[in-house]
Amino acid sequence: MACVLIFSRLFLFSHRLRGTSICLISLFLSFLCYCAFFPGGAVMQKSGDQTPSCLQADGAKRRLQKSLSCLFPLDARKSSAADEASHPQTDQRRSAGAHTVRDNTPSPPMSHLKFGNKKLPNAIIVGVKKGGTRAVLEFIRIHPDVRAAGTETHFFDRNYDRGLEWYRGLMPRTLESQITMEKTPSYFVTKETPRRISAMSQETKLIVVVRDPVTRAISDYTQTLSKTPDLPSFQDLAFKNQSLGTVDMSWNAIRIGLYALHLENWLRYFPLAQIHFVSGERLITDPAGELARVQDFLGLKRIVTDKHFYFNRTKGFPCLKKPESSGSPRCLGKSKGRTHVQIDRDAIEQLRDFYRPHNVKFYEMVGHDFKWE
Repeated sequence: MACVLIFSRLFLFSHRLRGTSICLISLFLSFLCYCAFFPGGAVMQKSGDQTPSCLQADGAKRRLQKSLSCLFPLDARKSSAADEASHPQTDQRRSAGAHTVRDNTPSPPMSHLKFGNKKLPNAIIVGVKKGGTRAVLEFIRIHPDVRAAGTETHFFDRNYDRGLEWYRGLMPRTLESQITMEKTPSYFVTKETPRRISAMSQETKLIVVVRDPVTRAISDYTQTLSKTPDLPSFQDLAFKNQSLGTVDMSWNAIRIGLYALHLENWLRYFPLAQIHFVSGERLITDPAGELARVQDFLGLKRIVTDKHFYFNRTKGFPCLKKPESSGSPRCLGKSKGRTHVQIDRDAIEQLRDFYRPHNVKFYEMVGHDFKWE
């Protein structure tokens, strides 16, 4: 508006001025108007200027760019760079502050973290085969203070040359307050095992699940027969001469039941107080009672009780009741509770006569009568 008024005033005298003068005056007045409209030195940039413009035409509107040049004028940025060069400690403090921010980033989800350490076992279920070792392991491992290896490791009888670190690697992670366990039933009848476990730790607690040796031998044979259908008859394997009642002690199914013989080897390396014997028969009729004694032996609070069990009439042994997080009860596998093959009654009586003195000796050694008659 001011420029218009000035031009209108000059127009009255324009007939007195030359063309060159009019041009110079017009340019001067244009410059004054430009300065009035664009204060602060916001001039148009050349194509080679690296400083981005703050104001850009957008139709009838103007918008402010979110750039460093808009927030800090060029002179201010130069000044800031100079200050940083002259005060490097300030830059270091800023850098340290950035690291502090990164340290406050969220931690990874708890499910991805690994708790506890892999430790050598505090307790081992060392026997016996077909006595109920899998049931004891599955029942005791529901205790929150017990962690157990799921499969039989066979370290002390087959893999001892692999070393203790290999054995430790097979164990689950446990907290300081938890017990680490494993079970391998063949340990009880392996001559070298007691010495090897003692060399690992003389404080190791040992659990032996025992069962009527005659019933155990028949169960053992039944399992082997399911895998080897052309196996000789039970009587042919159990007796050297059945008419004379001569039992073949070299057959593994018979030899395992000589509990007193095997226990003598263990007592050379461990005191009797460090070995707990579970009755395979009572494990079926009273699982809670047997597990209570196992928990006492391991120094655990009695958490596994009768409320955790129910009797499965189809399988003929107890199962764990359905956990809240599971859709079905937990029973042992199909290989557990299979029907035994029928054995001649005379052969059974002959085997009972054979085992009787061995059983009596075992009762005396452990201070408990299992009543296997």
